Amino acid sequence: MDLDEYDQYISSMRREEYPMLNDNSLYMDHAGTTLYSKRLMNRFHTEMMATLYGNPHSASSSSQRSTQTIESIRLECLKYFTADPEHFDLVFTANTTAAIKLVADAMRELEGGFWFGYHVDSHTSLVGVRELATKGSRCFEKDVEVNAWIDEGGEDDEMTRLFAYPAQSNMNGRRLPLNWSRRCRARGSGTYTLLDAAAYASTSPLGLSIVDEAPDFTVLSFSKMFGFPDLGALIVRKESAHVFDRRRYFGGGTVDMVVCVKETWHAAKSNSLHERLEDGTLPVHSILALKCAMETYQELFRSLEHAAKHTAALAKRLYDGLRSLRHGNGTSACKIYTENDSCYDDADKQGPTIAFNLMDRQGHWVSNNEIEKLASIKNIHLRTGGLCNPGGIATHLKLAPWEMRENFSAGFRCGGENDVLNGKPTGVVRVSLGAMSTKSDVDRFIDFVREFFVDETPTTSSPPSPLALDDSQTSRLYIESLTVYPIKSCGGWQIPPNTPWDIHPEGLAWDREWCIISQSTGAALSQKSHPRMALIRPHLDFKTGVLVIKISGGQPNDHLTIPLSKDPTYFATKSTPANVCGDPISARIYTAPSIASFFTSAIGVPCTLARFPASTSSRHSKSHLKPAHSAPRPILLSNESPILTITRSSLNRLNETIKRTNGKAAHPSVFRANIVLAESPLLSPGQERPWVEDRWEGMRIGGVSDNVEFEFLGGCRRCQMVCVDQESGEKNQEPFVTLAKTRRFGGGRVLFGVHTALKKNEGGVGSAVVKVGDVVEAW
Repeated sequence: MDLDEYDQYISSMRREEYPMLNDNSLYMDHAGTTLYSKRLMNRFHTEMMATLYGNPHSASSSSQRSTQTIESIRLECLKYFTADPEHFDLVFTANTTAAIKLVADAMRELEGGFWFGYHVDSHTSLVGVRELATKGSRCFEKDVEVNAWIDEGGEDDEMTRLFAYPAQSNMNGRRLPLNWSRRCRARGSGTYTLLDAAAYASTSPLGLSIVDEAPDFTVLSFSKMFGFPDLGALIVRKESAHVFDRRRYFGGGTVDMVVCVKETWHAAKSNSLHERLEDGTLPVHSILALKCAMETYQELFRSLEHAAKHTAALAKRLYDGLRSLRHGNGTSACKIYTENDSCYDDADKQGPTIAFNLMDRQGHWVSNNEIEKLASIKNIHLRTGGLCNPGGIATHLKLAPWEMRENFSAGFRCGGENDVLNGKPTGVVRVSLGAMSTKSDVDRFIDFVREFFVDETPTTSSPPSPLALDDSQTSRLYIESLTVYPIKSCGGWQIPPNTPWDIHPEGLAWDREWCIISQSTGAALSQKSHPRMALIRPHLDFKTGVLVIKISGGQPNDHLTIPLSKDPTYFATKSTPANVCGDPISARIYTAPSIASFFTSAIGVPCTLARFPASTSSRHSKSHLKPAHSAPRPILLSNESPILTITRSSLNRLNETIKRTNGKAAHPSVFRANIVLAESPLLSPGQERPWVEDRWEGMRIGGVSDNVEFEFLGGCRRCQMVCVDQESGEKNQEPFVTLAKTRRFGGGRVLFGVHTALKKNEGGVGSAVVKVGDVVEAW
């Protein structure tokens, strides 16, 4: 079967075997974990229902059955890696990291300690071993350094040395020389090798048939290979098993006898290495599932060799497609991090993983966070950030240690929105392929990048900007609506017309006074992860002094009332540390079980209500927004600004664009603005000025309180949360898809609306009053 026929077979087979992809999901994160098949899960279920398995530490027939089956599977696993049981033993672990830690802990117990060397492409789980190396450590930044170290020798033969490296980089899929293990062994008995095969073994055969060339310790992940079960393994050359002889900890079935009354003595099991290292009760059911996984993989993919050739061809197709993407002015749209342009032609040097960053037509880096937002909307699953590979990231992005420390001190954390600092990206985009990937997956991803991140217009010229329109008659603006969101990320409450409303430096009165926090983590919940929060509708009832909370679509009598007062009897005795958008706050947690039950039922996760009044200094934080017209400014509130303003004209223009592609028009509520400004309805057709707010620096609102001034702090960076329908709680693709195509600015930021803060009023008082219908003058 040639590669085209095999791809057609995979495409047909996966419609039945991988139904989780039938919702048009594009899964491109096989380096994280691959997918489990329907046949595997059915086979495992049948096995569990048909056979009685007990705890392997007992003597019953069901227990002995478990023991015998586990040992049979252990041998099958060794055979899978062509590892002769006479020379190798396999220890089951929770994951790859647990396997690494077994080796590291054993090395630490050695008399005299050990020295540790590791390759720059190592996963953090390997890098962390250096903290246990009492004789020092070294990071080899280049292959030539490893080769020179192996060849030169000369260290004290009394010193124990451990050299660790990945068979395949989890960052960019680069494959490292497997012969390093054999060459290290030639240095002498004091040098051991630890091979991280987790990424490599997922799509390529790992052979250990030549004992003298095999690593002393090989770690891997079965979940990355088969998707299920969640299980890892450590394969040990028996000649190196003595490294574990000084291991002191014991637990569960790893001992034959323990004395703990008056004396302390124990006798460790000695029949096999795995009996000494597998502490406690083995994950019996996971190991039984492993047998099903190996059998099913063989049936579905014919062999690992077939999968290896298939994924290599797909990786080459993906690499060529991304590399060919160019903007209309000829500049490249994609920077791929690889050793050379020909590596994807050689499966011995490259696995089916690609790490890259995108650039706009001016050569500026596109924020990976923006790419991830769009990918989520388009149902594409990938990974961005540092990928737990600090050495690879630093090397390919040319980040010096001082730069990484400076970024950390500036507040950067992996996964944060500000991922382009000092002109450099702080992470990458990673797409990785698996056995069930297809050509159509590759082509769809290339089309996605081309559609949203490649500007194919031939020149840098653009049509006249709407900002060029005459805007001298700024008084034609007025406040169309005012909205507060009493509970952060829940439904809004429109302020009735002709109702004067207080505005403070922290924002509109009663805006985001409460939040819903997770009972397990203390983090504030948001619609981004819990779209059903849109159905929670708070109502401020000042006559009775309560906040009435209802669920849209719920029973008429199913509601909650919360006093507007800050009566301390409703709260826990002490304020509780909580987290809102990554910033710590001091929240007052409501203690009534009925409140927690109400919100837990409404959202579907254990949560409760908390209050963090605007007067508390813990709400203040510093935004990383940088308006085009000024330097970064401090902005109140952990969600970037006290007030969000949008204009009806810009919303109308956006919806016109959406409708041209038969999309669903966006309701103002999806943008969760506090202030909606509109232009006079008496204007002639075509006189609206969409996007004029992009260059505003401030506005003055008249009416009840004259000369109330506000300053604009920069555009509002949008995410996929705007796709949550505020009436149904369902997610759509619009309006974010259209915004991403029409409203992308430097760094790939997608902007709509402007962050706003109270500046001053005529009397210099730190608050003001506005109402719907007030005239607005902007500049």
